[in-house]
Amino acid sequence: MNILHSKMTTQELANCVGVAKQTINRWIREQNWITESIPGVKGGRARLIHITPEVRDFLATTPKLRHLKLSLQAAEPNYSYHTQDDDPVWRKIQDVLVMMEPDEKQRLQTLLVREGLSGFLRRLSIADESA
Repeated sequence: MNILHSKMTTQELANCVGVAKQTINRWIREQNWITESIPGVKGGRARLIHITPEVRDFLATTPKLRHLKLSLQAAEPNYSYHTQDDDPVWRKIQDVLVMMEPDEKQRLQTLLVREGLSGFLRRLSIADESA
């Protein structure tokens, strides 16, 4: 089952629907999809695509995808149960965890169990040196 998040890069969407990244870029131009630049990435082609109902409808009707039994679903809406849900860093961390392969998740879990949060932060070079 392919899950479409509310915003995806061209590469993520291409992997999700099984087409080339260039095809996604062409669809963005032809269909006038809403995009936004990715902060901190140089160049105009690094974009996040807003996965609107129009985008989902278009993807479901393309010849490449029409014959497949698609179950393209929108990702569950994020309900703000905690204040950290509004934090863009928290959202990026969640997105990375969702996109990880099962073996990567297992290795991360092993690392966290072995070294704990402080060891994990030290490896990322963001640990508080005063502690």
